[in-house]
Amino acid sequence: MKKIFLLAPVLLFVVVANASVPGFCNADTTIKHWKLVWSDEFNYSGLPDGSKWNYEEGFVRNHEKEYYTKERKENAVVKDGFLYITGIKERYHNAVYKSGSKNWETEDSVADYTSASINTQGKASWKYGKIKVRAKLPAGKGVWPAIWMLGDNISKIGWPECGEIDIMENVGFEPRNIYATMHYLDPSTQKHGSNSKHMESAALSSEFHIYTLEWDKKLIRIYLDNTLYQTFNVDDAGKGKHNGFRHKQYLLLNLALGGDWGGQIDDSIFPQQYVIDYVRVYQ
Repeated sequence: MKKIFLLAPVLLFVVVANASVPGFCNADTTIKHWKLVWSDEFNYSGLPDGSKWNYEEGFVRNHEKEYYTKERKENAVVKDGFLYITGIKERYHNAVYKSGSKNWETEDSVADYTSASINTQGKASWKYGKIKVRAKLPAGKGVWPAIWMLGDNISKIGWPECGEIDIMENVGFEPRNIYATMHYLDPSTQKHGSNSKHMESAALSSEFHIYTLEWDKKLIRIYLDNTLYQTFNVDDAGKGKHNGFRHKQYLLLNLALGGDWGGQIDDSIFPQQYVIDYVRVYQ
């Protein structure tokens, strides 16, 4: 048996202090081992920092109903120390409309909703590390806020081989649930594979919470505040170089509306705001 001597009281105090935190799973105690390499504290005013963020524009994916606008303060603005992504019920011209088109992205001349999706593609990406986002979610049927990542090489190899890490997703018809999901090319079937876990929590839209990803060459771990609720073995997506979780990924923040998972939209809820306090990346 190892002798502890005078260190014992100190160690006991640390254990008791940590144990007093409900759901404590060591999400923050290792922070001294991580170095902050990128962040946006949103301590400025105006549009999101153009040196850090890009915009998606138009109808983008999942048959969602929102039109993502570019550099429009009504949908994405920084003020009072926060980033506000706002979903609005309004008529908005579809810049890529094509008369007679059968493509859902171009067939409608006018959108019924607007929102914003920003990302770090081409400006910042990371292979392994820790990402922390403090945010307050929108509420109501039809909202679909997310914090997620995609492989840098998506334009070359496509999805799902590039890998996708969904750090947080919430759909308004399940207001108390958050989801963490990995999407990848299943090495055994060579088809889309996924691994998803969800956690129930109150006050997602009335209080700020911290959504955390820890990612290394062996495991992906995802936390709500200090509670670990998703663990994924990286090797499950393959042991070779084609594993998307062994390559750099960039970060996305967006508020989708409706679509394949968001479902029916309740027009009485608008406008809805997705509020982000900070984004911090450690390695």
